[in-house]
Order: sequence, then structure tokens, then C-alpha cells
Amino acid sequence: MTQPRPVYLIAPTLAGRKLAQALQALLPEAVLWERPLGALESVWREAGQLVFVLAVGAVVRLIAPLLADKRTDPGVVAIDEAGRFAVSLSGGHVGGADALAERIAALLSATAVLTGAGGRHGLPPVDLLGKAYGWRAGEACDWNRVAALAAAGEPVQVVQECGLDLWRAALPENHPFVDAAAAGRLWISHRLPEVGTLPTVRWHPRVIWLGVGCERGIAADFLEQSIRQALAGAGLAFEAVAGIASLDIKADEAGLLAVAERHGWPVRFFDAAALARCPVPNPSQAVADCVGTASVAEAAALLAGEALQLVAPKRVFKAAGAGACTVAAAVALQEFNPAPGRLLLIGSGPGALDQVTPAARAALGAAQVVIGYQLYIDLIRPLLAPTQIVETSPITQEVARAERAIALAKRGLAVAVISSGDAGIYGMAGLVFERLARGGWNGQAPAVDVLPGITALQAAAARVGAPLMHDFCAISLSDLLTPWQTICTRLEAAARADFVVALYNPRSASRTQQIAQAREILLAHRDPATPVALVRCAYRPDEQVSLHTLADLPLESVDMLTTVLIGNRATFRRGDRLITPRGYPHP
Repeated sequence: MTQPRPVYLIAPTLAGRKLAQALQALLPEAVLWERPLGALESVWREAGQLVFVLAVGAVVRLIAPLLADKRTDPGVVAIDEAGRFAVSLSGGHVGGADALAERIAALLSATAVLTGAGGRHGLPPVDLLGKAYGWRAGEACDWNRVAALAAAGEPVQVVQECGLDLWRAALPENHPFVDAAAAGRLWISHRLPEVGTLPTVRWHPRVIWLGVGCERGIAADFLEQSIRQALAGAGLAFEAVAGIASLDIKADEAGLLAVAERHGWPVRFFDAAALARCPVPNPSQAVADCVGTASVAEAAALLAGEALQLVAPKRVFKAAGAGACTVAAAVALQEFNPAPGRLLLIGSGPGALDQVTPAARAALGAAQVVIGYQLYIDLIRPLLAPTQIVETSPITQEVARAERAIALAKRGLAVAVISSGDAGIYGMAGLVFERLARGGWNGQAPAVDVLPGITALQAAAARVGAPLMHDFCAISLSDLLTPWQTICTRLEAAARADFVVALYNPRSASRTQQIAQAREILLAHRDPATPVALVRCAYRPDEQVSLHTLADLPLESVDMLTTVLIGNRATFRRGDRLITPRGYPHP
């Protein structure tokens, strides 16, 4: 797998360098430029993107002599020294500058400046549409013409015959992509489109699995030429090839391995017994007598793609001095994506955008799909890009959300799963890990990152002083997943041990008695004057904070959005603050 190219941070001034150093800590792939600006040409081709902390005019003069082709030039972003604006200057689409500018803006709480028409209208760039899914772009396409049509609001016909159609979910209202004939065409298929004059762009999901049988010593160039002829003869796109498969005795066939490496194709090998069990339309007794199975190419293609039928039955190719080979092709139900896939388990904090950590902001910017409970998604909506796929579901659908996120990550996507507060404290992180483990997860693929957030008890404590300065515990009063007797046992233990107690999920419309019982258990071990804080919707516009004692706690004002903080024997109140002493000596 090829390594991602680095992002170079270039800051020639002292003020700019301080900002670049802060940004480097937030961008794992970033490299701080340590060389003179005159050496910029030496890394122009190796850079993924370049980020200048410098005036736009100065950046333009620096990069102008280096610009060659927008399909190969790195993306360039310019940031002012105050960190107020991140400008996508060049290579917005293919170079990734638009996405990087939005990501940097999220990290710095700045404004992303995108001047491309697609960005203004919230449309996915047609020349980047399939990149996240591992699709390959067709050659000789009318990229500029079709992109211009879409940006102008002119209808573009979509013909999609395979591959994920998630990209449609992010389309804005009144988008130009239609199913009927139009002024331009977006072709998403394993097939080649018919020749015509209509401006067309092609994306090919990698769904074709090739089955190959060959003589020993097959020449790589001849094998590739044969594959191309077999696909073209069946009207199939070479770019749609997912991988190649053959009999296991070919596992060391140099020509076959060379072609696979040349195009980044995975190679799968099957033993003769497995191939022999696969029904094929064109078995050969001669092949069976030679290698123990009546089919190599057709059976290997079907097994590798887990396909139901062939789209290109076997064809035999021979050339003097180059060898002979047999090629067949089958279409898989699911496209191959070489990306490893990643789950980003994000704690979004108590609700205010300024309480979302920079690391969580960066992870949000890197996600192609964002999944969560509707309320939590709404709270972070300003941090999301218009073209990100967002899927919401009701509060009772946690398992379904976890399984959906895992399924998409297994298809090579970066998927953010949003929890309020901290993902690992009454959030989605544990459930996602549980479902992964039940599915035989090896701990590596898909990769999982947990991005911590400020949880409810921390947010509530900050609003009322320092009530958690000594030992404390959190207990959820919801008996939906935990038996009520177990909860009572924990409350009793916490009360006896004199913990400061944070109560989560204290009272719902249908569950009104648990908070009263919890208070009685605590009163059996605590002074009725023990300070209590009720904090509802901390850091949100409708925040409510009130201080009480354990005896006069207004149970009817408590709901599922309230966090209840109950002090220990040493907790005291001063004004509108609660303080729990740690025990430091005082002179």
C-alpha cells in the first residue's frame, strides 16, 4: 500500500512559524519545512499538499513558476499569520486543497475560503467523487466540461450500475444530477459507455475480478495485453478491475505477479479442489486432467469475486515466444477498496462548539461519513462539510448505528461515530468495540481511533466550581441495560464510601421513581444539608444551573438532560460555587 504524501508547513516569518508549529501538533501527517524557500522546487512533486503561513500574494509568486497540471500539482493552502482564514489557493479538488483548508479551519476555529463553484453550491467535485470508495477514473474524460455544467446548475445524467451510492445522500436540494438524459453524463459502471458526443466523465468501481490460467514463464506485457483485449471485447473497463485470481500452483508466477503489482491489484489463489467445486459454463476435461480442476480462469474469477455469474467467459490468448493464457472476468456484488477503513469514535463534548477538542475537530474533518443520534449531530453540524455523508437515527438505535459504522469502515471509508460528552463514558465507543469483537475483529482492520471529549460530569462540575476535587464516581440511574437492584447496590456502596456522586440519566418521562430512591439511599449515609448541583444542558443555549441540598432536591425538575452532582461529607458551598477539599494543608 502506498504511503500518503506529506503535508509541508511553510512559515518563513517568526509569527507564522509559531502558528505552523501549533498546527503541526494537530496534523499527524504534517512536516515543518526547515529549508530555504528557494529549495521549494525540490519537494513540489513529492508533497501531498503545501500549507503556507504567508500572504496570498507572496504565495502566488512563489508557486507560479512551479505550476504545471492541476491533476498532478500538489494542493496549496495559504493561512494568514493570525490564523483567521485558510484559503484554498491551488489544486482545490484533485490536489485536496479544499478539503485541507476546511480541515485547518476547523482546527483553528478559522474561516475556510473556497472559491470553486462546486464548493459554493455544496456539490461533490466530479473529479473526486469516487476517490473515497476506491473507484478509478476513466481516461480521456470531459472533466472540465461536466464540472462546469454541474456548477452552472445544468442537468447532468447519472448512470450508476454498481458501487456505493452514498454520495447521493449528501447532495443539496435542487442539485443538477438527474436520471434522465441531459447535457452531460456521469458514468459509474464496470462497463464502458457507448461512444457518443455527450460530454462524459467516468468512474469505475473496482468490481471486476479476473481469473487467469497461464503457461509457465508467461510474459507480463503479453498477459496484460491479453487482459485488456478480453475486457475490451466484453465492453468492460480496465479501470474497474479489483484483482486477479488463479490456481495456487501459480503463486510464484513472475509475469502474473508483475502485472498485479503494476496496477495495485490484490492476488488470490485457490487450490484445485476449491476450483473444481465451482460450477462454470465452459469446463475443460483437458485442464482437469492436467491440474485437477476443469476450470481455472472462470472458477477463480467467480470465487475471488464471490460472484454469481461471469461477465466475460474465458478467452484463450497465444503468442509465439510469449506463452499462452486464459482470461475470464466476473463482477462482484461489492467493490474492492484498497483503503484500510477507519472508525473515528468522537466525543463531541457537552454541546458548545468551542468545547470540541482540536483533535476531535480534525477527526471530523477527515471523516467521509458521520453517524450519530440526531441531537448530537445537530450540535456539531456547523463543523461538517456540505459534501460529507451524514446519517442520523433515533436514540434507541445504538446497536444499528454501531453495525452500520463498522460495515462502512470495512468498505474502506473513514467513519465518524458521534457521542456527546466522551465516547468512552456512557458513549458509543464500548458498543462499537463489542460489535467488532463479536465479528472476529483482529484489532487492526478496520483501524479505530477514540477521540476523547469533555463529558457531562466534567462540564457540570466546571459550571459550579470544583466539586470533583476528591474521589468521585458516576452512576447511571437508567435500568434499561442494568438491573435496578445492581444500581441500588452501587449507590449504597458509593454512599458508604463517601464518594462525590455524579448521576447520569436520572429521570425520564416513564422512569420517575429512581431518582427519589437514589436520594433516600444517599440520605441514609449523608447529612441532609449535603450540597447538590443540578446542571441541565451545560454549555448549550438552554443551559440551566441550580444549587440545592440533598434534602430539598427538586426531583420534578430533573430530566434526562440533567447531570446531578452530590457532594461528599466535606463538600461545601460558597455563593454559587461548590468546593470539595482535597485535603491540602493550610498555613
